[in-house]
Amino acid sequence: MRLGFVFTNYNNSGYTENAIKSIVNYNRGKLFKIIVVDNLSDKEDVINLQRIEKENSKVSVIYSDVNLGYFKGLNLGINYLRSNFKEIDYMIVGNNDVLFPENFYTSLLNNKNKLDKYPVISPNIITADGFHQNPHVINKIGKIREIIYDIYHLNYFFAKGIVRLAKLTHFFTDRKDEEQHEIAQEIHQGYGAMYILSPKFFQLFENLWSPTFLMYEEYFLSKQLSDKGYNVFYEPSIHLTHLMHATTDKLPGKLKWKYSKASHREYRKYVKVKYV
Repeated sequence: MRLGFVFTNYNNSGYTENAIKSIVNYNRGKLFKIIVVDNLSDKEDVINLQRIEKENSKVSVIYSDVNLGYFKGLNLGINYLRSNFKEIDYMIVGNNDVLFPENFYTSLLNNKNKLDKYPVISPNIITADGFHQNPHVINKIGKIREIIYDIYHLNYFFAKGIVRLAKLTHFFTDRKDEEQHEIAQEIHQGYGAMYILSPKFFQLFENLWSPTFLMYEEYFLSKQLSDKGYNVFYEPSIHLTHLMHATTDKLPGKLKWKYSKASHREYRKYVKVKYV
């Protein structure tokens, strides 16, 4: 299997370097290429990326002159791979705050039939403290939760209050989808930290659909697939470690909320909620 990895980087090249090391250390002798798309990081971070690129022949860094956001940034890397490394079969795309296990390549190989059947595979994403983030959404979001999303995006102070309340009540208000993390199945949305794009994806699409700068990528990918009659497939035997929100944690709280609000407005063009 010939693999391409695409990550975005924004002022956190330490995470990028660790992700690269976890790939290189376990894939010696295999054909792969790593593309890092830097979203206009600070000078110090760019210097570090230049060093990483110089030390790793498998790594190429694209230095964007604007911050493209998440999926648009990934698309820049995807297009570079498709143009310059046509031998690549499968692309692993997503956040840079991840670590790949020793058996990652083998787990892909063992699931080649599923990789060739589905355009997108969502892996078993496990946080450093052992929480499973997939399957993210097995079925569509319920009406009550959709209304809460609307209230959350009405006002920043409402949003802060909802977050505090959710932390206090999470034992009985959290969705239970992730509890099915041992079951391979078609799902509505896979967690946005990482996806595996198969050759079938590129038979159907040129790029990831990216109408927003940041947030709600899970939904837009699921709609992109469903419009062609496909679902995301969750495969628990393909796993990786997620070190959690390295990029969005760099953003001030209100700015992150503003990005989410803009994306929610775009989301509501496609998902309507009837209040009566």
